[in-house]
Amino acid sequence: MGARSPENDEHGHHGHGDSPSLDGSNPLSGGEKRGCHLARDGDGCLGNGGGDDEESDGDDGEVDPTTADAETTQKKRRKRNKKKSKKKSKANSPLEQTSPPRIPLDQLFPSGNFPEGEVQHYQATSRTTTAEHRHEARQKYWEDETFLRNYRKAAEIHRQTRRWVHEFAKPGVALLDIAEGIEDSVRALLDNSGLGPGDGLKSGMGFPTGLCLNNQVAHYTPNPGQKPVVLQQQDVLTVDFGVQINGWIVDSAFTTAFDPTYDNLLAAVKDATNTGVKTAGIDVRISDVSAAIQEVMESYEVEIRGKTYRVKPIRNLSGHNIAQYRIHGGKSIPFIKTRDQTKMEEGEVFAIETFGSTGRGYIVDDVGIYGYGLSYSAPSNPPLTLSTAKRLHKTIRENFGTIVFCRRYLERLGVEKYLAGMNHLVQAGVVDEYEPLMDVKGSYSAQFEHTFLLRETHKEILSRGDDY
Repeated sequence: MGARSPENDEHGHHGHGDSPSLDGSNPLSGGEKRGCHLARDGDGCLGNGGGDDEESDGDDGEVDPTTADAETTQKKRRKRNKKKSKKKSKANSPLEQTSPPRIPLDQLFPSGNFPEGEVQHYQATSRTTTAEHRHEARQKYWEDETFLRNYRKAAEIHRQTRRWVHEFAKPGVALLDIAEGIEDSVRALLDNSGLGPGDGLKSGMGFPTGLCLNNQVAHYTPNPGQKPVVLQQQDVLTVDFGVQINGWIVDSAFTTAFDPTYDNLLAAVKDATNTGVKTAGIDVRISDVSAAIQEVMESYEVEIRGKTYRVKPIRNLSGHNIAQYRIHGGKSIPFIKTRDQTKMEEGEVFAIETFGSTGRGYIVDDVGIYGYGLSYSAPSNPPLTLSTAKRLHKTIRENFGTIVFCRRYLERLGVEKYLAGMNHLVQAGVVDEYEPLMDVKGSYSAQFEHTFLLRETHKEILSRGDDY
C-alpha cells in the first residue's frame, strides 16, 4: 500500500499514538505385500495327524477346534491390520492447496514451521555507537519465534492467494470478483472469518485490496454502488493487498498485463523494486536507497503504439516502514534521490515498493473513496454528537483499530446507513479518508512491492515468491 511522500502528503497520518502490545492483547504411505496363502498347521495338514491318508481317515475328518479357533483369530487380526494400514496411509498423505485457496494454512503446515523468506546478507557496514546503544535499548521482538512464525505464515498466505490471482485475473473478469476472491482466500487460509468482535484485530486483511488499471496508480478498490469494472485485453492491472496477524502486515504488490506491449514498463518497475530491496540494510541511508531506485527505473523505455516513453518514478509516492497495526510506520522511502540522511535500523520492517509511469510521474486524487482508517492521534473517546457516529466509532475500534478498511468490509459486518456517521467522524478528525490516486489519462503505471525484515546478520524478504 503506497504512502504519499511527506512533503506532498496533505492527508497522511501524523500522530504517533501508543503502539498496541506485541502479544495481540490489543483489540487487535504402504503396508506389507499380502500375496501369500494363510498358514494352516505346521506341516500344512488339518488336524493332529501327519501327512498319511490312513491317519486322516482315522480322525473321521474332524478338525481340532483349538487349531481352527487360532486360524480364525489370525485371519481376523490380519484383516483388521489391513484396514488400519489403509487408514493410516490416507491420514499421512500431504494436503495440497485448492484453487481458489480455501484450506487453512495451519492444516497445510501442522508443525507451525512456515517457509522462510528469501535471505540476503548485508554488505560490510560499520554500525555507529549511537545505533548500537539504540539497538541494545530496544526489545528484540523480531527474534521472537512467535513473531517470525506469524510473519512467515502471513507471507505464505499472500503467496498462495496471489498464485490464484495469476490464474483467475483474465480479460472478462470483474474487479469486484477479484477483490472478493482475494479477501475470501486470505480469511479462509487464516481460518478466521473476522465477523466476531475483535476477530479482525487478531488477523485478516492488512488494508483494502487495491486493483488499479492503467493510469490509476494506487488506492482503487471496487465499492458498493459503483458501476462494475471488467478487465479488458489492453489493460494493465496492479494488484496490491496485505495480510496481517496480530497487527503485523505483509504488504506486497505486483502488476500484470495481457499485451506484451507493456512488458518493458513492468520490467522497469520490478527491477527498481528489487534494486531497492538489495540496497537496503542496517545503517543504510534512505537517500541511497532512493537514488538507486531512481537510477534503475529511469534507465528503461517503453514503446506504446509507435511512441517511446521513458519510465518515470512517481515523485510524490513512497515506500515505508511498517509498525504494529500501522501500515505506514513513520519512515518513507521515495523513488527519487533526496537529502534524507535517516538510516534504516535493525528490527525494522520495510515495504519497498516502486511505482513507475509513462505519464507525468506525479499523482493527484481521483474521484471516490478508497478507504478509511482511525487517526493514530485521535482520542479513544472523542466528543461525538451524532449517535450513528458513536456506534460506528465503536464498530471500527472493535473490528479494525487503526487498520485501513473500506465500505465493503463494513457492509460485510452488517453495518447499515453508516455514511452520515462516517462523514461526521471524518469532519471531527477521528477518521482519515483515502482517495484513489492517478496520473494523467492515457498514461500507464505499474507497481511492485516486497516486505522484508532487517535482522542482525541479514535481511529476510518475507513476501518473496517464485512469481516476483
